[in-house]
Amino acid sequence: MLITLDGRETLQRQVYRAVRAQILAGQLGPGTRLPTTRGLSEQLGVSRNTVVAAYRQLTDEGYAVARTGSGSFVANTLPEQHLEGISAQLLGEAASDGSQAGPDTAEPSTPLSTRARRIGAVAPRRLGWEMPRHPVEIDFRYGEPGFADVPLETWWRLTARRARRATARQLGYGPRAGAPELQRALAGYLARARGVRCTPGQVLIVHGTQQAIDLTIRTLVDPGDPVAVEEPGYFGITYALLAHGARVRLIAVDPQGMPFDGLVAAGAVRGIFVTPSHQFPTGGILPLRRRLALLEHAAHMGAFVFEDDYDGEYRYDGRPIESLQGLDPAGRVLYAGSASKLLFPALRIGWLVVPEELVDPFQQAKALCDTGSPGLDQLVLADFIEEGHLERYIRRARLCHAARREALAEAVARYLGEAAHLEGTGAGVHGLLWLPDVPADRQAEVRRACARRSVGVYPVRPHYRNPPPRAGFVLGFAGLEPPAITEGIARLAQAIDEVMGHA
Repeated sequence: MLITLDGRETLQRQVYRAVRAQILAGQLGPGTRLPTTRGLSEQLGVSRNTVVAAYRQLTDEGYAVARTGSGSFVANTLPEQHLEGISAQLLGEAASDGSQAGPDTAEPSTPLSTRARRIGAVAPRRLGWEMPRHPVEIDFRYGEPGFADVPLETWWRLTARRARRATARQLGYGPRAGAPELQRALAGYLARARGVRCTPGQVLIVHGTQQAIDLTIRTLVDPGDPVAVEEPGYFGITYALLAHGARVRLIAVDPQGMPFDGLVAAGAVRGIFVTPSHQFPTGGILPLRRRLALLEHAAHMGAFVFEDDYDGEYRYDGRPIESLQGLDPAGRVLYAGSASKLLFPALRIGWLVVPEELVDPFQQAKALCDTGSPGLDQLVLADFIEEGHLERYIRRARLCHAARREALAEAVARYLGEAAHLEGTGAGVHGLLWLPDVPADRQAEVRRACARRSVGVYPVRPHYRNPPPRAGFVLGFAGLEPPAITEGIARLAQAIDEVMGHA
């Protein structure tokens, strides 16, 4: 195999693109053995690690498969191809309804709508999005970026520039879909960074992912419709569906995300809500085969797929996996993201990429919900993207997060050893720490013991409809530096010993 490099991008990317091009051109057919990493590195005059990294990316994206002791081979099914022949027998299996009804609530003196009564029955009384800020020294909060990493000085400079130049048109009501400048900027960025295929007109600017979820449910789901969601998963999806009157069918995830056999067993559904690039909160990355099977299954049923890509930009073993939307030729996927995990939640800007045929219905629904997202903030974000600040920041943040993630893994291994299991740190900015020897009913004691040591930890239990019997904590690391992470895990180990009587 003769491979030549073109001198563009890094050596790893050049090797990756050169091999991928030969696979797509058919010069390397399905099942063909790729050159050894040592042989190709000598041929190209690059380090072996460069070739290893390129092969890993090809494997992660589904162009190649690695066989222990045999080398790497071209995959039989490529990402550009769909899986075919889903078993009609499997599709015909009936599934039990995994929804859980909340307790009946008494009728208040002021009559409420059916929807409001459902919200009161299924959602916590103090439902909100701000996690309590405890006065602790080391806080493993999740769901927020590392604010110290965000180039706020650049953001404020762009804000001041836009404010000084604001026109009367920009100070008035804006287009219902959002500022055209931001739609164009996002369409370009999402194509480059996440493999999303869309025109600017398909990008709907929303007030964060939660509004994207609500709009999708209002527009595509009728009360009584069955909808598949991940278990565990983001409770903002489940509560919104139950409040709308949908029948929630829980699909228990495994270390790789939503399993296809579980989805098939759920039977016919109206929609599927999924976090394929970093399952929340377990952190699994949905493999290519499952992605393609999910898309084929959705097309067969006439169902939509809601892709919540809340932190897909951060992956540490190779480039970020491209979006599920980018693999979808049937126009079934609605892709959602937001600035909350990238910049800061107070910005309240998110995006929902909808199929072409759904653009007008979604714009209509958005127009009835509000009169538009903040205009000047949209223009500032457009400038931030177009001038390259966002992607430079993400590259720097990815390196910082990689060091924090490594510190977390090393500290867990050092201080907790076999008494804990850390998973889901291949991407994103949080990990899920399981404590097999700590019963779930004692995790509140562990949390209080941590608080006494000025450490904040957060249980995974709220993200389950059917909580597991063991204790687990979601540990965010974006806002902590490696020394603080190490010290925090050391104190967590002390807290566990105190609670379990091993001190």
